[in-house]
Order: sequence, then structure tokens, then C-alpha cells
Amino acid sequence: MAEDPVWLAFRHPGRPEAVAVGITLALALGCLLFLVLFDWNWLRGPISRAASASTGREVLLNGDLDVRLFSWTPSATVRRLSIGGPAWARGRNTAEVEQLDVSVRLRRLFLGQVEVSSLTMTRPTVHLIVDAQGRRSWDLKPDRPDDGRGAKLPVIQRLVIKDGRLTLDEQRRGMKLDAMLAAREARSPEDGESGFQLDGKGTMNGAPLSLRVTGGPFVNIRRDRPYAFTADLAGAGSRLKAEGAVTRPFDLGRFNAVLELEGRDLADLYLLTGITTPNTPPYRLSGRLSRDGALFRFADFSGRVGSSDLSGTLEVNKMGARRRVDAELVSRSLDIDDLAAVLGARPRVTSGGTVASSGAPGKLLPDAPLRTERLRAMDGSLSYRAASVKANTLDIRQVRLGADLKDGILKLNPVSFTFNRGELNGTARIDARRSTPYSAVDFRLSGYTLESIIPARGGAPTVTGRALGRAKLEGPGASIHDLAANSRGTISLVVPQGRMRSAFAELLGINVGVGLRKLLSGDQSTSGIRCAVADFTVAGGVATSRTLVIDTDVVLAQGSGTIDLGAETMNLRIDGETKKPRLLRVWAPITVKGPLVSPSLGVDVSAVATQGGIVGALATLVNPVAALLGFIDPGLAEDADCGALIAGAR
Repeated sequence: MAEDPVWLAFRHPGRPEAVAVGITLALALGCLLFLVLFDWNWLRGPISRAASASTGREVLLNGDLDVRLFSWTPSATVRRLSIGGPAWARGRNTAEVEQLDVSVRLRRLFLGQVEVSSLTMTRPTVHLIVDAQGRRSWDLKPDRPDDGRGAKLPVIQRLVIKDGRLTLDEQRRGMKLDAMLAAREARSPEDGESGFQLDGKGTMNGAPLSLRVTGGPFVNIRRDRPYAFTADLAGAGSRLKAEGAVTRPFDLGRFNAVLELEGRDLADLYLLTGITTPNTPPYRLSGRLSRDGALFRFADFSGRVGSSDLSGTLEVNKMGARRRVDAELVSRSLDIDDLAAVLGARPRVTSGGTVASSGAPGKLLPDAPLRTERLRAMDGSLSYRAASVKANTLDIRQVRLGADLKDGILKLNPVSFTFNRGELNGTARIDARRSTPYSAVDFRLSGYTLESIIPARGGAPTVTGRALGRAKLEGPGASIHDLAANSRGTISLVVPQGRMRSAFAELLGINVGVGLRKLLSGDQSTSGIRCAVADFTVAGGVATSRTLVIDTDVVLAQGSGTIDLGAETMNLRIDGETKKPRLLRVWAPITVKGPLVSPSLGVDVSAVATQGGIVGALATLVNPVAALLGFIDPGLAEDADCGALIAGAR
């Protein structure tokens, strides 16, 4: 140390060292005086230009700028701050603040953290715009993909907002909102207006919209202490109420809440949330909502949809540029009318509850259109199971549905209905990549009892047996009705064996003598059905019969005709031939005409008139005894080849 020149100069400074120290102290004192006396307004222009270049927006500091650096919490005051909108929305600034007061903790800055000790905004106004293309006016980096993780703001220990205003113009969903913002500390322990408050009103597609969000005062906020909030959103026929907490204050990507939903149709939630759901009757659900970055989870929810209970879990996630929704749903007891609404029927609410109708009186097939643009906006999957079904005319006991949606193509597998006896199982594929979807369906019916279709008469079943069937159709159409009206494919129904009331079996062949006698006497005897086959080819929505045969022990009936799936009408003609000699047998086809929901049975009277004319001629030309031959059938019909007919229909 005795030989170190630096140490010697420090212990015994000479003139050069003294001059250097003096210059250093003078410069430090000069800088300090400069900062104390400096007018920060001189930097408003450079700061505005630097901020504008960094954000791509016009940032202006139109009022005084005051900075206070000499403190453990440096602070600044900015007056008349404005941030312009993007090029496509320059007609309105994104934000305007009359006065902004902010202070930060210096010690945290040394650690590389930004912690705002105090932030006060006086009369801030924020205008948010989303155009028809989905561009957001507040997005400073529109080219960066949105990961859906939510904003992360620095911790603000004390936040005060005076006379704030927020407006939203969401042009894709027709949503407009004008809200007042306020945040202040409690003036007293009983002060009910302290904390954060957002109250807004507006419209959505012309209908009223309201939003209210409240939270506790922003005082002594800590990173490890949850921040409680409540939210109430009502509009588009729906209402959402949430009560929960942000897990880490100012990290809006993480929170937990109890959520209650209610409204007239779950499909209306698309306007509020962007999540596609099927149409439903009025609903009321509640469960636990949580967010972890891009993942939203509505877990263990339960409630009612129409007259049915519903529970399960739903997850919404951001996968790249697309949203994905996955749901597992269960009903303990399903009202089949509620499911009809999901499949496209239009729910009609009455004072006694909720029922479903297709929207067109007297029609069978639902005609509500499928929103293809919504299906193209997301991916997802669905699993649904109904453990039991309330009493219904089809005698359905259980339901199971599965769905997978990806890139605008919806696959339904399985679509399964379990009856008291028998099942209907099938699959469907809906290509919604175009404005008019193209669908293909394949459904198989097995073991369904005829007693469930044809009502009993006189306390005894008219027909017994089990039906097998298949419908394989494809075509364009925005609804189930439109698909059927434009479809092509095949429809078949087979009854391998069964029994029929003898009276009706005889009447298939218009055996007036035996058939009427059995009906009038209340005869309950039955005849065997060897087989029944109905096989149709469908083109342009019209099903034309290839095979239509009902073979019983006493009569062989064969028919022809068409079923118009678009008009939902049928026009069938059945000719019966007896297998045994019969007296007073009228040769006249049976007709089945009219709407599918209520067809009418009749007799082709022109054939009866022709037969009567022949008989009259015989009576005139020969004798009355010979005329009776016109009503006698020798019964020459033979059994149908049931095996070949059934194989052909399948």
C-alpha cells in the first residue's frame, strides 16, 4: 500500500486530485440544480413523439408535465393526455385523461419490478371499438396473435378514478355500451360507495343491455391477497351474475367465481361470450367459474333447461388462433320436448311450463336454421347422457349424444335413443364450411315395437311385432327440414314377423264379409304377419317406393306410392289379395294420404264403382246368381318370399 500511487493520492491528495474532486462535485451539484429547476414541459414534445413512434398511435401531452424525482416514491403529473385510435378508427381517440397522477416505488425499480404506489385518474374517458373484421382499437400490437391469457398489470396499491367513462362499440355483435367508472377509498366504515364501480347501459342488436361490476377499495393491495369482485351482465335475453376474486390482483388472467346464468335460450349467450351453443328452452344454471390464463372452466354446474335438469363441466380454451369448447353434460331426467328444441324445434313457453314445436303448425321436422358462421368460429367436443326420460309418446327411456367440431365440420357420434324395447342409433356429419351446410345422416332402428306406433283398440293391441329400419340420406339444407326436402338416399322399414288383429288383416284385402263381421262383433283374434317390408328410394326430397309388402296369414298386400319429405305428406296405395276363398270381397285399393303427422286411410271408390258396374252388367246380361261371382274371391294369393324381400331392403 505504501507503494500504491492511487492509495497515496487518496491519503495525501495533491493539487490535481483536489481539482478533480472539485469538478466532480460541481458537476453533481449542477445536475442536481438542473433537475430541481428543470421545466419538464420542455420534454412534452420529445416524449409525445417517442410514445407515438413506439405505439403507432398519436400520443399527445396537451397540458403541463410535472415530475418529482427526489423521493423514495418518485411521482409525475400529466395533464390533458390523449391517445389516438388506430388508422381505421381515427375518428375517436382510444383514451383521454384530464389529469393523471402516478407514483412508483423506487426500491422495486432497483429490483426490476414496477409497483405503482398510487394512481389517480381524473375524468378519464376510454373508447373501445371492435370492427366487423374483429380488429380492436386498444390493441397496440395487432399483428401479434392473441393468446387469450388476459392482461397483466403492475400492482397498484392505491387507485382512484374520478368521473371516469368507458364506451364500447362491438360491431360484430351489434353491442354498444356506455359506462361510468369510479374508484375511491372509503370515507367512513359505513361508506357503501367506496371501492371500484362500473355501471353501464347500452344495447345489443337493439335490445337493452346493462353491466355492473364492483370491487373493494384499492388500498394496500398485495400480490398474495385475492381481490374480491362482483359482476352482473344482462342483455340478449340472458343474465350472468358472478361473485368471486382475482387470485393475484391486476393479473386478470386468473380468477375464481361463482357464476349464475339464466335466460330464454342458451344460443343467445353467443352474443355475450362468443361461445356457440344449440338452441334451448329457457334455462337457469349455476356453478364455479375459474380462469387460468387462456383456460376458462365452468365446473360442477347444475340447474334446469326447460323442464329437464342439467349438470356437468364446460371448458373454453384458446388453441392458437381458434377457441375450443369441450363439455361433458348429464341429465338425470330429460323432457324429450327440450331435446327437440336442441335439434332445431322452436321452443314455445306456456304458463304451465316449456314445450317444443317446430315453429310450423302440423309439421314434424324441425325447421330452425343452423348458424354455420358460428360453427366455423370454434372447435370443440360434447358428451351428453340422459339417465332417464320423462313419459313420452315415443316411449324413449335413455338418450346419449356425442359431438366433435373441427374446422367447420360437425360430426355427431353417437346419436342414440333407447326405447322401452328397441334402439335408434346413428351418426351424422354436417359440413358447415359454406353458408348452406351439407349433411349426411345414417340412422338404424332395431327392435322397436309396433305397439308404440299403432295405438290399441278396444283394450287390445292392433298390431304387435318389432320393426327394423334404416335411413341413409344426404343433401344440402340449413335445418333438418331443409335437409329432408333436398335429400337423396334410401329409407327402409322391415317387420320380420308379428301379429295383426284378424279384422284388419281381412280388411287389407277389403274382405267386407269377414272383416266387417269381426270388427262389429269385437273379435280379438289375430293373424300372423309373415313379414312387412317398406323400401324407398329418395331423390330431391321425395321417397318413392321400391318395395311395399305386408304379408299376413290371410292376405298378401302390396303397395306403391311416394312420401314428400319437404311437404311432409304421403300418397300410398295398397292392393290386397286374399289367400283363402272369400264371399263379398270388394276389389278396391286402400289409400293412405295426407300429412305425415296425421295421415288418413281411405278406399279408392273409383275401383269400387268399376266393380259395381261389372256386377250390374252381369246381372242384366246373365242372371242375378251369376252377378254374385263378382264379389267372390277364390283366394289364389301365395306367400311372399320374405327372406328375399328383407335382404333387399337391408
